[in-house]
Amino acid sequence: MTSVHTSAPDEPTVAGAPEPGGPGGPPEPPERPIAWSMLSRALSVPLTLGLVCFLPAVVAAQPGSEVRDTAYWLQLVLTCYAGARLATMILSTRRRLLQGVFWMFVYIAMGVAPFAQVVIGQTPTPMVGPRQDLVTAVAMVLVGCAAYDLGALLASRRPPRRRTPSARGPGGGPAVAHPLRLRLLVLLACAASAFYVLQLGGPAVFFASRQEINETVAASGVAAEGSHVGSAFLKGFGQVPALLALLFYTRRLATSYRARRRPSTVLVWVALVALNLLVNNPVSNARYWFLTVVVAFVFAAFPSSAAVYRTVLTAGVVGALVLFPYADRFRYEEGSQRTVQSASVFDPLVTKDYDQMVMFANTISWVGTRGHTYGRQLAGSGLFFVPRAVWSGKPEDTGVRVGQWMGLRMTNLSAPLWTEFWVDLGATGMIGAMALIGYASARTDRRYALAVTRAGPGPGSVLAVAAPLIAGYTFILLRGPLLQAAGKLAIAALCLAAISTFRERRAGRRR
Repeated sequence: MTSVHTSAPDEPTVAGAPEPGGPGGPPEPPERPIAWSMLSRALSVPLTLGLVCFLPAVVAAQPGSEVRDTAYWLQLVLTCYAGARLATMILSTRRRLLQGVFWMFVYIAMGVAPFAQVVIGQTPTPMVGPRQDLVTAVAMVLVGCAAYDLGALLASRRPPRRRTPSARGPGGGPAVAHPLRLRLLVLLACAASAFYVLQLGGPAVFFASRQEINETVAASGVAAEGSHVGSAFLKGFGQVPALLALLFYTRRLATSYRARRRPSTVLVWVALVALNLLVNNPVSNARYWFLTVVVAFVFAAFPSSAAVYRTVLTAGVVGALVLFPYADRFRYEEGSQRTVQSASVFDPLVTKDYDQMVMFANTISWVGTRGHTYGRQLAGSGLFFVPRAVWSGKPEDTGVRVGQWMGLRMTNLSAPLWTEFWVDLGATGMIGAMALIGYASARTDRRYALAVTRAGPGPGSVLAVAAPLIAGYTFILLRGPLLQAAGKLAIAALCLAAISTFRERRAGRRR
């Protein structure tokens, strides 16, 4: 198995030096040992057959509606396609964080789960439109995934650029965390999280349930009637800076022998762990957010481990099928939990959580009666921080609007990323947007693979922390609605921009 690289802090990236693997530069170091290479070859056939053939065949054999129409076959093709791409990500010679998480989500939430719903003939949310809208939804997801792959392929064909002193800021190097600003981020995290805890009445409420947390936030007066901007900022600043500070210190301890010998660094890390166990624990937080915390922490702690990367993707499939539907035990107060009775392992996939495909179909029906919004929904997500008292016509969540149109009382519904683009931009815009996302994901994965090597910027690399955080948050972005996901993402971007610097510290100064 691959062990974690120990990157010394006084190995700066020289401005103007060619990138490893680039033209004129040294070759990239091998990313996996021979033992794991042989193990990958041994696992390639059973893993691919399991994801592409065995699991879809087991789902298809379930008793159900016995309908074998166009939606059924398109859903089967999408499931097998996503399974093949996920197997490629797991067995890849490179760690592709963003692409791997993308295909894991597609395989489960847009592939296996909707396929089980089509086979069994039951959906988590009623489909109000004709069957043809479901066919259109599956086809558009399949086309969007192909566009994502095309964008990633174009990014891989682009040769790496040679970094020049003027390419990136005054110092010409990659973004690194400024030591003083990082300490200020720790102070901000402690202060914001303390205010968050005190505003909710103390630590005890964080170990009760999500329902009690939401009721406490509503009773605190932070959230105005009809607007969730105040509560979003309270939760965001109470959770995101604490997580980012923990990720930076975790990476520092994992990659720097000097940092591990400093008691002050270890004590700060222990304090940040305790802080995150309070504000980011699985009891008082949504499952998708806690999943973000776990994925980001694991990839920050093991930045160069191919074994950990492959384990996360493989275990993610099993966990999504078996554990995730039951992981909301602490969502409600004791005595009011919803009991889950399951006769099959696939029953939770058709009764809860995985409503993304059917909601895309309902959104297509909604757009068919109302028309496209031509950027209005995306503008509302981008300007999430504007209160409704100032913007009276501010759009609501796409899932909420579709749920209200459907006449449902519970409108906390998903709106996958394909849906957000479909509502505003139509089929052409959705395809183009997914291609851009695929291109950006592949470029980010490529730069991340370099950032975590010895040739990278060292323990303070911002990208080495930002990429794992985005990879974990991809679950939330893909599930949607985008308006709910924009708040914490913007706070994370603001914190990262505040502590980043492009100035290279000279080796002499560091000594």
